[in-house]
Amino acid sequence: MNAAILACAPSGTSWDGINWAGAQRRVRGLQARIVKAVQDGGHNKAKALQWLLTHSFSGKALAVKRVSENKGKNTPGVDKVTWNTPGAKICAIASLRRRGYSPLPLRRVLIPKKNGKTRPLGIPAMKCRAMQALHLLALEPIAETTADPNSYGFKPERSTADAAAQCFGVLSRKANAEWVLEGDIQSCFDNISHDWLIANIPMDKAILQKWLQAGYVYQNQLFSSHAGTPQGGIIAPATTEQTLG
Repeated sequence: MNAAILACAPSGTSWDGINWAGAQRRVRGLQARIVKAVQDGGHNKAKALQWLLTHSFSGKALAVKRVSENKGKNTPGVDKVTWNTPGAKICAIASLRRRGYSPLPLRRVLIPKKNGKTRPLGIPAMKCRAMQALHLLALEPIAETTADPNSYGFKPERSTADAAAQCFGVLSRKANAEWVLEGDIQSCFDNISHDWLIANIPMDKAILQKWLQAGYVYQNQLFSSHAGTPQGGIIAPATTEQTLG
């Protein structure tokens, strides 16, 4: 490892030398304390614990590990940067600082839908993805504690089999409801108020506001974002859950 990498690595830590089980244990411990604080009505305590988690080495390391080892690890944002080496990953951990953080705009791609229309996805830069993964570690315990218990999309430790089992349980008896209604809010996530999100999502407001106002790039042109929440970011499902809950 060269001097430049060592300079940004905490105490000379190497990527391969990180105690991942210990990091997971410390983050899980903070998440459990956040859940208990929310259940006890201690929202200021939960906020303080979220701050500890998002500023911890363990949280940052797990966030970088997630975005650099998942299926999208080779898909860059507008800066065309990926983290494919141990040196880049350890440097990325040190770069996840709140002070001075300014997210890059999303890279807009259009995904075809079965009805012939397209669904816009916003691909964040790697650093922004890691920042989202870090803050998701602090938001998810609250989302899981306060959200609808029968919500299954993008939920940890839940699957379509769980949703099917719940449907069977509430629909299989003669006295149960006879109809299933499906609703769709047109352009729902394109029109959600940023002011509402900032006021109601229990996370670092300054960071959330920066993400919402980052804009996106499509066909080499920068577009601003005044409403809506981008689909494609790691933290989007959790903020969506809090919005609909």
